[in-house]
Amino acid sequence: MIALETNAIYTIELCSGAAQQWKYLGQDSRGLVWWMDVETKQEFNEASLMYAWSVKEKAPSHRR
Repeated sequence: MIALETNAIYTIELCSGAAQQWKYLGQDSRGLVWWMDVETKQEFNEASLMYAWSVKEKAPSHRR
């Protein structure tokens, strides 16, 4: 398992085989784990997801 870093972006594989980029936002005070879809900017917690997914890799950082 990958050790997740807060505010890092990860490539996520959905159960359909599609890949997405999600930003790991970390845990809140209730222990819920939060993410943000990089494309849509929508924030969500893992408990709200209704499908299977897995973290594949940390996306390379792009510094300017």
